Amino acid sequence: MNSSLPAPLWVNTSDALQRMVTDLIAQPRIAVDTEANSLHAYREQVCLIQFSTPEIDYLVDPLELHDLTLLADVFASPRIEKVFHAAEYDLIGLHRDFDFTFANLFDTMLAARILGLKQLGLGNLLAEKFNVEVDKRFQKADWGARPLPPDLIDYARLDTHYLLALRDTLEAELREKKRWQLACEDFQRSAYTNNGLRLTKERWERIEGQQDLSPRGRTILNELCLSREKIAERLNRPLFKVIDDRLLLTLAQLEPGNLADLNLTGLSDRQIERFGRPLLEAIQRGKTAPQVTPTSIQKPGDAILNRLRRLKLWRKKKAEELGVESDVILPRPYLHQLAETNPRTPAELARLLADSPWRLENLGAEILKILGVKAEPG
Repeated sequence: MNSSLPAPLWVNTSDALQRMVTDLIAQPRIAVDTEANSLHAYREQVCLIQFSTPEIDYLVDPLELHDLTLLADVFASPRIEKVFHAAEYDLIGLHRDFDFTFANLFDTMLAARILGLKQLGLGNLLAEKFNVEVDKRFQKADWGARPLPPDLIDYARLDTHYLLALRDTLEAELREKKRWQLACEDFQRSAYTNNGLRLTKERWERIEGQQDLSPRGRTILNELCLSREKIAERLNRPLFKVIDDRLLLTLAQLEPGNLADLNLTGLSDRQIERFGRPLLEAIQRGKTAPQVTPTSIQKPGDAILNRLRRLKLWRKKKAEELGVESDVILPRPYLHQLAETNPRTPAELARLLADSPWRLENLGAEILKILGVKAEPG
């Protein structure tokens, strides 16, 4: 345990949770992080929630506390700023497991990207700004195990202990570069965990190399994916810890017919012993099952693709001028909306960029020019 810091408070009872929430509600800003068990379980879940105020580090145990409803008002409060590092993953987990919604966020990784910093990991930023070293050995730890050893507890608390100070440092740098408003706009956009329906491909479609299979081979691959899913759920293990995608692709290509043939596929003896028969059965089902077809994706027309190409070229050049990544200039949703909608007037562009006044003011004229809109005579 880090002896230079006061011990964090472990929150695993209703009374302790109530006391912590009373403290959090009184704060203008708090630091937040989560730890999940995605590398150790079939269904990922949030296993630890860390909070820090200027005085106290809290570690909340959701595995013992089955009702975290008291935290809903904290996350949804527009008055309390929640400071995360790389918030997206945490927000997805918190919304998925507890149905929390969010308001008033500050994302230190997003701030670092807007500043054009090259090293974006929290460990890198803490080392650069505060000369604090974080032990990366624990990044793949099993956070669902109990009790957590002291080294893991210390690692978890360091993820939030310095976040408030880092937040203030990054705000000062954003203001100095005149990018504070841009950051605030993007922080606000990041608070929405449901950004409309997304077209989700089937598991077999996400395996690299499946496009080289025949339609029947893809059908076999689909059956193998479904079989692996059942095995992983039964064992409560991540898919890749049962059989990785590369081996599933090899099985679909070779179509082994018996246990002896499985030795030629790269499967280990233990995998053959444990999973061989279900995999062979999946291959046989795939040989007669109705053939799968790729998820249909509507291809944009030539005019949209041409505008998209011009916008990407401009975005890349502008990013180089400002020393940031291209998607800081125009995130993907803006990029595609502009290409598809093709605004022809400043008013139309203003409607599209209504939630990003900074981009409208600083980039709007250039965007219209790239889209072929002639500037109005001044």
